[in-house]
Amino acid sequence: MRGAVRAWTLVGIVAVLAGVAAAGPVAARPTAKCGTVTLNEQAWIGSTANTYVAKAVLEKYLKCTVRITQLGEIPVYKALAGGQTDAVLEDWQNVAQYKQYIDTQHTAVMGGPNGVVGHVGWFIPTYLLKQYPQFKTWRGLKGHESLFKGAFLGGDPSYIHKDQQLIQSLGLKLKVDGVSSEQVEVARWSSLYRQHKPVLFYWYTPQSLNAEYDLSEVALPPRFPGCVDAVTVGTPLTDYRCAYENEILNKVFSARFAKSGSPAYPVLERFQWSNLDQEIVSNWIAGDHMDPDAAGQKWVAENNAKVMTWLGK
Repeated sequence: MRGAVRAWTLVGIVAVLAGVAAAGPVAARPTAKCGTVTLNEQAWIGSTANTYVAKAVLEKYLKCTVRITQLGEIPVYKALAGGQTDAVLEDWQNVAQYKQYIDTQHTAVMGGPNGVVGHVGWFIPTYLLKQYPQFKTWRGLKGHESLFKGAFLGGDPSYIHKDQQLIQSLGLKLKVDGVSSEQVEVARWSSLYRQHKPVLFYWYTPQSLNAEYDLSEVALPPRFPGCVDAVTVGTPLTDYRCAYENEILNKVFSARFAKSGSPAYPVLERFQWSNLDQEIVSNWIAGDHMDPDAAGQKWVAENNAKVMTWLGK
């Protein structure tokens, strides 16, 4: 799936008029033009929703020209460092990249939470849980791996995942069946779902398809101090033996953009909304097949109060 001079507003006009009244004629200082802002849309629908709502706000209120890049979750950091993109509005706690690009290189800056809480886990269709209540937790999967033909359907390889390590640490007779993208994964598990067949797969919330399909999460072992989610060389297998963490999703900006004086920067820095907000827009795009630009504009038109807080009003 990024200081600053505020856009010209009625508040600014009132401030200037007050200055005129107090000190005689004053020449109004021009507001910095927004110019071009580049947002990165990542490979999941929630990122699309964030990106196009932000695009609608910047275009409508600041008259920015908004470009969109579509770089992967990890490669986008190099683009932030090189100035090819300005903002990532949903980052799933890529801590190694924070250390490299924010703490060490200082080519990116943290933009704070976007308000959405994400969660990755193992999921099955609810019809399967009704048939096998023991699948409520990972322990119930033991001895039933053949039901899934020994396969765990993996997620997009660019996402955070540790499923093969988790499977090994839990002693399950499963092997990750990798896919090339989220679109391929959805095609695979949704086809099995429509046929009412067993499937165990990597999935997450919030996600627009969760309103369309009745899915249940398989509980994994509880988290513990030192629990690891992102696979790194040399990490003991036992450190992966825990559920994925609930993620406070962050915004990350190019340091160049943050220092540029663009009026878009403080607006994106204040950008925050809820899981429900994101799922509404995601459903319009993925469920109703609404054009992403139209979906972003529709949400902005219907949520003026929240948009005004982003604009600092």
